[in-house]
Amino acid sequence: MNYSLNFSRALFSRSMALSIDFLYFCVQQILNMLKKQIQQLTNEFHKETISNRRHIHRYPELSFREEKTALFISQKLTDWGIPHKTAVGGYGIIGLVGKATPNGKCIALRADMDALPIVEINSHDFVSDNPGVMHACGHDAHTSMLLTAARILKQLEDHFEGQVKLVFQPAEEKLPGGALGIIKDGGLKNPDAQRIVGQHVFPGLEAGFVGFRSGAYMASADEITITVQGIGGHAAMPNQINDTVLTAAQIIVNLQQVVSRFAPPVVPTVLSFGRVFADGIFNIIPDEVLIQGTLRTFDEVWRAAAKMHIRRIAENTALAANMKAEVMIEDGYPFVMNEEHTTQIAKQAAIDYLGADKVVDLEQRMTAEDFAWYSQQMPATFYRIGTANKAKGIVSNLHTNTFDIDEQSLLHGPGLMAWIALEQLKHL
Repeated sequence: MNYSLNFSRALFSRSMALSIDFLYFCVQQILNMLKKQIQQLTNEFHKETISNRRHIHRYPELSFREEKTALFISQKLTDWGIPHKTAVGGYGIIGLVGKATPNGKCIALRADMDALPIVEINSHDFVSDNPGVMHACGHDAHTSMLLTAARILKQLEDHFEGQVKLVFQPAEEKLPGGALGIIKDGGLKNPDAQRIVGQHVFPGLEAGFVGFRSGAYMASADEITITVQGIGGHAAMPNQINDTVLTAAQIIVNLQQVVSRFAPPVVPTVLSFGRVFADGIFNIIPDEVLIQGTLRTFDEVWRAAAKMHIRRIAENTALAANMKAEVMIEDGYPFVMNEEHTTQIAKQAAIDYLGADKVVDLEQRMTAEDFAWYSQQMPATFYRIGTANKAKGIVSNLHTNTFDIDEQSLLHGPGLMAWIALEQLKHL
């Protein structure tokens, strides 16, 4: 009796295991077919992806002024039958593809759309038509790739479970950042996104490669303005005036202690000053000197302490010289936190889609991104897609007047975003 019972249980367990294995096999086969369809559609839409990118590149708009860019995006989504909301957090657009599930499976894909105040000196036939404004950070590529990913997902929405929010975000380049506006306007609600994924161009990688990093990836960024005030006058009579220029120089030197002597050794920190303005001449010391810089780090407790040190050192250095230093610190973006599980899913999806030889690990960066606001709200991952091509001379860094991308990267980015979205939904 016991033998028969044990035998029956063994058969049942074995059959259940086979059933689960078979079910898993079927799911994988469906996903593989979806992946092939995504790759085919990405190829099919490649020319239009390039066309969209070039249109956006030709007509760049600065942060909080992306009116025509938003109209262009909205028209494309309308043409493809993708429902969307406009004017979210400014000129932001939130689209939605897929079908609702009982458990509310929903993930978000984000692209930014604003440009920079840079004079473009490239020579291709779609250079900026807006003088002094340029897509020098790849947001034109981000938007065009998300548009194509949206179109792909729309065509395949009967073949996957869950919903994908399409976040076309304004004003990444200027504080307080467009991500805050999207969040405050409820752009990630109704349905509620449970994870968010962002993709950014990277001239440090050749086109065809992508990079990922779990944990703290990009630094927080605060903007510092110090005004040194005194009584200026003739440089030949230093005993009768306040040397505001000398004191400003001493403040900059003394503030190097913030990193070298007060920062925790295990927390990457940068304190840099990029602007010093003293409106005197050869023999006149001005009444006022302006100093501007940035603080970047990866720890919120230390970040707050560092700002206290900056105020104390600047004010006391000026006081020692019988002057006054006014310190203003504008809080910027927090640091980008790539949640480990979400990032690992995205990385494995990239390996499946592109091959393991095309996926690399990234190092931490002291640059900042307002995607950080999303990463403080929910599990998030922010990865990089290579856009360089040394053979073609496409190697310029971001935020330069010669920045460009190898448009071959537009063949990989849209499909990869769509595939990562489906893989994230599968794990919810």
